Amino acid sequence: MMRTGSPRKTGTGRPGSAAFTLIELMVVITIIAVLSGLVLSASGYIQRKGARSRAEAEIAALGAALENYKADNGDYPLNTNPADNSGLVNALTNGKVYFDFKTNSLTNTGFLDPFGTPYAYIYTNGSPYNGPNNYDLWSTAGTTSSNPNKWIKNW
Repeated sequence: MMRTGSPRKTGTGRPGSAAFTLIELMVVITIIAVLSGLVLSASGYIQRKGARSRAEAEIAALGAALENYKADNGDYPLNTNPADNSGLVNALTNGKVYFDFKTNSLTNTGFLDPFGTPYAYIYTNGSPYNGPNNYDLWSTAGTTSSNPNKWIKNW
């Protein structure tokens, strides 16, 4: 009986072989690396977008809590140092609780935004910055930019 076709050799990298060539392995590894890079960059974007949405919601909730505080006490809590919002935290939690702060977001300088920096709050009742009976509350949204257009704010 005569065999037809070429014999199958394994591990030689020649035609008819059952092994992968080095080029084939490198192409597959490169494709996997590119796809994983795309997935990781997309997940970072999604996390930043989620943190921004959470900060917007917290600023809106803090605004409602400040309005309730003003209705009960006649004025907003005073604060002249926007980098230290601990006075805001104390005012909204002493006695009647106007806002339920998450304990893992509290530091000695106040309440942290989802980006890990303190929310900024200022109210001086008539300052040239925020006008009479108006406060400013904002997050720098994790940026070091002094450009307020990138911040999340109540104004």
